[in-house]
Amino acid sequence: MLTKKQLDLLDFINRRVSRDGVPPSFDEMKEALDLRSKSGIHRLITALEERGFIRRLAHRARAIEIVKLPESLGGEPAGFSPRVVDGGRPDARPANAQPVEALHASELPVLGRIAAGCPIEAIDDNPPGIAVPGQMLSGRGRHYALEVQGDSMIDAGINDGDVVVIRETGDAGDGDIVVAQVDGYEATLKRFRQRGDAIVLEAANPAYEPRVLPKGSVKVQGRLVGLIRTY
Repeated sequence: MLTKKQLDLLDFINRRVSRDGVPPSFDEMKEALDLRSKSGIHRLITALEERGFIRRLAHRARAIEIVKLPESLGGEPAGFSPRVVDGGRPDARPANAQPVEALHASELPVLGRIAAGCPIEAIDDNPPGIAVPGQMLSGRGRHYALEVQGDSMIDAGINDGDVVVIRETGDAGDGDIVVAQVDGYEATLKRFRQRGDAIVLEAANPAYEPRVLPKGSVKVQGRLVGLIRTY
């Protein structure tokens, strides 16, 4: 049995695949279902995948394949196979490229939203999962993912709506982009600097002033190791 939201999302994806040949973006899904954040879409996608209605294809943007449909939606999937752009020699491959079969993905929890602007409270409530290329993970320590809100890190290539991959650590070097906990509860994504007894949290956007805080009020919770963007 599917919930109404799960059924609505599956219907929307199927109709868009039938019309365009590709699934909708997460932003389009969020808008169609009138949800406040993409984390809700992540949860619905995960539920549909666990129930065998869709399949996510690793290492491809917006690659969702409909495996089956319930009787209420006609029982026949629209069908989707990722499009390949022709061009170049079939045997041409950069010297440092890895064969597809050598790649693998790991599932990480999306623990909530992190502000790249004014700090907000991070969310950890029934986290959905997201497939992450294994090459992003260092093998040292726990990793998790967060959805970015805000534009203060755009000059570092981090946009509103991106998902950042974080390695859990309490240490950071000058210039590292970190998840910083401020005053015990607020969490923000910023570039870390240490200035004597003070910590400077720098934005990567000239519209935002650096925040200078007492050393004891800032706790590093993780360091940025990767980024995932959905178009």
